Amino acid sequence: MAPRARKARPSSAPPSRPLRIEELATAAGTTVRNVRAYRERGLLHAPRQQGRVAYYDESHLARLRTISALLERGYSIANIKELTSAWAAGRRLEDVLGLEEAVTSPFNAEKPEVVEAGRLLAELGTAATPSLIARALELKVLVLEGTELRAPSPRLLAAGLEVARVGVPIEALLTELTALRPAVEQIARRFVRLFAQHIIAPPGTKSPPKGAALRRIELAVRRVRPLAQQVVEVEMAQALDREIRDQLTTELERALAGRAGAKKK
Repeated sequence: MAPRARKARPSSAPPSRPLRIEELATAAGTTVRNVRAYRERGLLHAPRQQGRVAYYDESHLARLRTISALLERGYSIANIKELTSAWAAGRRLEDVLGLEEAVTSPFNAEKPEVVEAGRLLAELGTAATPSLIARALELKVLVLEGTELRAPSPRLLAAGLEVARVGVPIEALLTELTALRPAVEQIARRFVRLFAQHIIAPPGTKSPPKGAALRRIELAVRRVRPLAQQVVEVEMAQALDREIRDQLTTELERALAGRAGAKKK
């Protein structure tokens, strides 16, 4: 029986280092057994061997996600084998390489930065409790690599510290980030599904894409990220305008009314 992708929730972030097979399976939301089965059937290209250990990278993760998506849409293992064989054989190899590079290249070009623990603790002051640091590590705002503390997204950390300087407690900010992540992932999922359903595998499609279709998909993949970000930025800006006008104006009026009442007394 053909292996099926487990319904685990895959990680949305691309790996920043080579992965062992267990880590690859977790990141792709599948099982080690499935990864090995895909390798044996030729659906997944060979990893890099270092001694007795096999290391996988972003291209393997992208292929696993593609396999899972095609299985969910009803493609058979035979169909997927035909597609991967065409990629390997290179029906215009540059089209295939261009598509895989477009899929595996991270849109966020930020590089992790080392965080000086002493400076961070001084910045946070009394807010720097063990539970707060643990929560930041859980959300991967900070990661611990050996003895070093790193920020995977320096911009996110800088924005959080700036919000804290304005007066919003860092604990409250992490609570909002916890609630925000699933909403942002849902938005991303909807945009990618929109492109997948109408460009990669339109209704009625029965055979894997090739040739000019692969080039169209590559262009679509490269455009979906900036276009989706543009739409979200515009909608976010308009929503912020409305909320600032409605909520902050109301709160300001209450504060002024309360102050006026206090003076009368």
